[in-house]
Amino acid sequence: MRSWKIGVAATVVIAAAVVTTVVLRDNSSDGSAGAAPNPAMMAMPVPVSKIVRKSVPIYLDYSARTDSIRSISLQAKVAGYIQHQHVPDGSDVKEGDLLYTIDPREYQAALDQAKAQVQRDEAALTYARSNFDRGTSLAKSGFLAKDTFDQRNSAVAQGEAALAMSQAAVKTAELNLGYAEIRAPFNGRLGRNQASVGTLITVGGAPLNSLVQLNPIYVSFNPSETDLMEIQKARAGGKVRAEVLLPGEATASHFGELTFVDNAVDRSTGTIVARATIENSDLSLLPGQYVRIRVKIRTEPDALLVPQAALGSSQLGKYVYVVGKDNKVDQRLVSLGPTDGNLVMVRNGVSPDDQVISGNLQKIGPGAPVQPLPAQ
Repeated sequence: MRSWKIGVAATVVIAAAVVTTVVLRDNSSDGSAGAAPNPAMMAMPVPVSKIVRKSVPIYLDYSARTDSIRSISLQAKVAGYIQHQHVPDGSDVKEGDLLYTIDPREYQAALDQAKAQVQRDEAALTYARSNFDRGTSLAKSGFLAKDTFDQRNSAVAQGEAALAMSQAAVKTAELNLGYAEIRAPFNGRLGRNQASVGTLITVGGAPLNSLVQLNPIYVSFNPSETDLMEIQKARAGGKVRAEVLLPGEATASHFGELTFVDNAVDRSTGTIVARATIENSDLSLLPGQYVRIRVKIRTEPDALLVPQAALGSSQLGKYVYVVGKDNKVDQRLVSLGPTDGNLVMVRNGVSPDDQVISGNLQKIGPGAPVQPLPAQ
């Protein structure tokens, strides 16, 4: 039995050796007719773009927040019941628009009383002056005592003073009656009403509503100490343009200028408070809103720009592929500047005559042969 097993094993080994020999012979035969071509030797068609050369505005970008130029609480200057609210909550109002009316009857009565007092004092003054005029001629002829004449003169002066007080009381009553009408002190937007019709309000009590100015509007941001020097140079050259982008916007929709830079740097953050005044004619910006602001500090002349789609990234940094000698790929490490639409400024690494490869970047590498095609 043991001899039989050894014989079977030897037979299997011999058969395997024969099969291996046949396979090796087949593989060593000339199979060049069915070999696949080397893809590295094929010229890959690639779209190329010319370097764009033009002046590019240089911006500093910041996160920012909007602030109202004027924001007030509407409070009553006289006490009384709210008689009427003339505009709904949240309305856009103009300077001088009537917003609230306080019951004016009490103040109208006070005005009528003050006017009546003026009439009485005018009549008393008229009599005192007539009496004084008669006493003047009598005093000259000696028929009127000096003391009596002085009394008549004093009565005229007291009448004039009394009339002036009454006229001042009329002005005060007119003011109080005017305060019964609460009007908008400037163009803006009302908030939520806090005093319903019929509410008794007091002087200096709870506010009736709030009013904020929306156009123009402030946009505040915090540039760093490094950016501060650039901003100061730009301000020395004239007005500094500012652009504001709302969340989700790709292009700016609101414009203005830098109008304020604080006088001290925050020691804890190394930043300074700056502010731009922005036109908000469509009233789409509201106080307290987070936005992006771009401050134009200068213009870079003759800048070189390439498509952003042509950029690649590696451990060494950003690079672009250009068509080199014999239509082979040449890799150039680049230093980037600001973007301009679909283009990005390249500070160094390329020359104006280079042809930048803007497509099929994943299928090529340095030294690979390519077939340049015009970019679509």
